[in-house]
Amino acid sequence: METKLYQGDCLELSKTIPDNSIDLVYLDPPFFTQKVQKLGARDRRKAFSFSDVWRSLDEYADFIFLRLREFHRVLAATGSIFFHCDHNASHVARLLLDEVFGKKMFRSEIIWHYRRWSNSQRSLLPAHQNLYFYSKTDEYKFREVLQEYSPSTNVDQMLQKRARDEFGKSAYARNEDGSLIPDGYKKGVPLSDVWDIPFLNPRAKERVGYPTQKPVLLLERIIEISTDESDWVLDPFCGSGTALVASILLKRNSIGIDISQEAIEVSRKRLVNPEKTESYLLRRGRDTYQQADEDALAYLKGLDMVPVQRNSGIDALLKTGFQGGPVPIRIQRPGESLLDAARSLYNAAKTKNASVMILVATETGAGFDAASSIPPEVFVIDATANAIHRLLKELEEEKE
Repeated sequence: METKLYQGDCLELSKTIPDNSIDLVYLDPPFFTQKVQKLGARDRRKAFSFSDVWRSLDEYADFIFLRLREFHRVLAATGSIFFHCDHNASHVARLLLDEVFGKKMFRSEIIWHYRRWSNSQRSLLPAHQNLYFYSKTDEYKFREVLQEYSPSTNVDQMLQKRARDEFGKSAYARNEDGSLIPDGYKKGVPLSDVWDIPFLNPRAKERVGYPTQKPVLLLERIIEISTDESDWVLDPFCGSGTALVASILLKRNSIGIDISQEAIEVSRKRLVNPEKTESYLLRRGRDTYQQADEDALAYLKGLDMVPVQRNSGIDALLKTGFQGGPVPIRIQRPGESLLDAARSLYNAAKTKNASVMILVATETGAGFDAASSIPPEVFVIDATANAIHRLLKELEEEKE
């Protein structure tokens, strides 16, 4: 497989690419954010940046339009283009793509959905970007990708043939005698236009510190559905080289272009050892990603709280908080000493600016005599069953 990298303006460099020679164009151009995008490398020795500041929306539109015409020229008749954008200029991208490729060549608007933490308070939290999928002709390549069935899918949906009824609605196909027609076992459901792919976290092994870096998993999916092995992929705004890495991993040829010499250097280094971050969420599903202890949370039923996932020391947080800080809660586990439970809670919460931590004691004879060793921030309360047992024991002692 060949991987080519060029530094310069993609408008000029794409003119050197022969007509009808590219199978997929993926472009992740500036988003018209009107900001200088900055991010530091993981080792903090270098910071990367590029300007996404424009005099006007018209200037931005002209910039994109001229390049789209070149990308249309180099695409093969079976080729496709994926235009990556967000709310800042998605309306402009769609109009320009319609003009260059034609409205009838529009195939899908893909929503890349992800979850990121933000302090946004006066607007909805941004949690997606857009991918516009157009083809050059009606003879475009499209490789079906199947996803696993959701837990709510029943067995008939997996095994029975479907057809349109007299009202044009989807229904199970039936024989003349009214019996269902089997269709064999289906391996999954077709990929939808909403892609739930995690954003790169700061510790992802593939992260190189380049601003706006996209996950390899996202580019792999684009390449998988629109190309075959040995096809040619063009990324004219290659940035950190994610599309090139994905192309190598999927045995495609690729061309990367970027006007920044820094970007070319980053891409070149990545290509020496192509890596991608595996997603537990994608592999196992979002439901299995949730690891809160349901048995422990049952003790907090009726409390206005938020379950905490993937934390061995904290089970929940009170929604109200206390004096401006969070209130972490832990439930004592069966066989766990009160002191061990308190230490687990304290160690998990001590860096969270919590002045009050609540430990729910569930074991009879839980070891309240160890209270002197429990950190002062940890307040121990009895679970209902434990409180009843303690009350009865105290009443018996009073009678003696």
